[in-house]
Amino acid sequence: MPPPRTPEGIIVWLTGLSGSGKTTLAASLRDAIMPMRAVQVLDGDEIRAYLSKDLGYSRADRETNVRRIGFVARLLARHGIVVVVAAISPYISSRDEVQTLAREEGLEFVEVFVTAPLETLISRDVKGLYRRALAGEVEHFTGISDPYEPPAAPAVVVRTANESVHESAAKILEVLVERGVTVNAESI
Repeated sequence: MPPPRTPEGIIVWLTGLSGSGKTTLAASLRDAIMPMRAVQVLDGDEIRAYLSKDLGYSRADRETNVRRIGFVARLLARHGIVVVVAAISPYISSRDEVQTLAREEGLEFVEVFVTAPLETLISRDVKGLYRRALAGEVEHFTGISDPYEPPAAPAVVVRTANESVHESAAKILEVLVERGVTVNAESI
């Protein structure tokens, strides 16, 4: 039997290619919500470093990583925490699985597609990973040599090449307010 639903617990899942702005946006959301509510950001790079360092970049390993992130997100959300996930999570199937499990537990789940054109992603890439991937020097690079499946029907789409961080965050915060999350009104 699933635990009782905590109305304030919610998972905000930011998905998009490397460099699209997920981590920056997650920090902005945290700052807007934190004065009012408990918030935890689960960043894909940090999860890879601490919880999933045993995984590679095969499809199976990437899906396992997403499942692990989803499990931790559900644990936190069950306790009324607003969980903001910033992870590439390239496959629809694993994102849908995480969303289904959350909803089966009575948890709100907001999928956000964070997108920008490839040229913008390349220009933001301080590590040069896109350049190296395009030259064939990096294997399994999502969006270049490995697929990225955009969400079919995300709750929110933010276009970070055309919107400021504030504008993108405001779009997400409006949806969260509609779903009962209290936020700092100055942030919208």
